[in-house]
Amino acid sequence: MTPVGRFAPTPSGRMHLGNVFAGLIAWLSVRSAGGEMVLRMEDLDTQRTSGEYADLLREDLRWLGLNWDRETPPQSRRSRVYDGYFESLRDRGLLYPCYCTRSRLHSVNAPHLSDGTYVYPGTCRDLTPAQRAAFGREPAWRVRVPDRVWELEDRVQGVFRQNLQTDCGDFVVRRADGVYVYQLAVTVDDGEAGVTEVVRGMDLLGSAPRQMYLQELFGFPHPQYAHVPMLLSADGRRLSKRDRDLDMGALRRRMTPEALIGTLAGACGLLDRPEPISADELAMEFSWEKLRREDIRLTV
Repeated sequence: MTPVGRFAPTPSGRMHLGNVFAGLIAWLSVRSAGGEMVLRMEDLDTQRTSGEYADLLREDLRWLGLNWDRETPPQSRRSRVYDGYFESLRDRGLLYPCYCTRSRLHSVNAPHLSDGTYVYPGTCRDLTPAQRAAFGREPAWRVRVPDRVWELEDRVQGVFRQNLQTDCGDFVVRRADGVYVYQLAVTVDDGEAGVTEVVRGMDLLGSAPRQMYLQELFGFPHPQYAHVPMLLSADGRRLSKRDRDLDMGALRRRMTPEALIGTLAGACGLLDRPEPISADELAMEFSWEKLRREDIRLTV
């Protein structure tokens, strides 16, 4: 079967080096296997995203030599598609309205994992119609999760296990303002696009079991996951779009595409040392076995 990968950036600002790194590894994996690359703009939050940033993302990818075979519609245009999947869950009795506020969820009374994230305790799971009506506001909608361990063999991080009931709880699939959340949208988008491998940052590893659960509910096969190490600044901070000295606007002013790709390839183990190389040339050298697992401090 021909592998199908994807790059799904959020057009809320210029790509930073961490975005470029995840996109590069996704592209190398697909191209080294003769597969197909899909581009998708994840613009669910229309207050933060724009068409201008989407155009800059496309231009930066072309500059890097990271081409794609097809682009699927952005998430902001797919609400009606998501509606159908949402209704299929509701028809099966798997959804319920939730009126919990953010402050309540983060209170000391809610169970928390070691990383500080909360496990939803099911507060609104069994409310009566009268109790729901008493809130007088639109709810978010949560999907009921089973007491079951999900396991995946990640190409980079190895075996990862999570029990959705004890490690996550019922999770939101649509916000109170009617906007669909990442978990539902990305599952539908990847499934309908035929994506067979998902390459992204290590910070999203915990999302995989939720998406695997939705994939089964929607009848999609599980893709192969690869969660790559995070790029850190020289002082150990995670990169963000606030780091303007490491965004593509600044990087393009002082580096060639080959120099930038070579720097990333040397830092992550794909090359023995940083040296200029094109994306096409690096694809011929690509191997998952070479890629580092631990976070990478990078000085550019």
